Amino acid sequence: MRMLCSSTLLGEALVILFAALVAMQLSDVPHGALWAVSGAAMVLCLLLCGVVGRRGGVALGWALQLGLIAAGAVVPMMYVLGAVFAALWWCSVRYGRRIDAIKAARAAAQV
Repeated sequence: MRMLCSSTLLGEALVILFAALVAMQLSDVPHGALWAVSGAAMVLCLLLCGVVGRRGGVALGWALQLGLIAAGAVVPMMYVLGAVFAALWWCSVRYGRRIDAIKAARAAAQV
């Protein structure tokens, strides 16, 4: 699960970066505030890559997905991208857990 979720979060960090660049041109939000929020979100994505396998990591990932969808208030296309990444997050968690269970079963069968 950790690998799939981390890949999703890394892609999300890049999308946040590009969305911030678009927001600089299209919105009236002060640039300092825009980069403070976007930078914090990007750092959170990267930090979550390390803790996604721990208790509460997936819940923090869901909170990040909601924040990404809420960014649509500044850049309307983020509603769509946020929904796409929320779907990717769901798939990463769901299928990542399945893959982990299959790996554990194979490891137990080898012993």
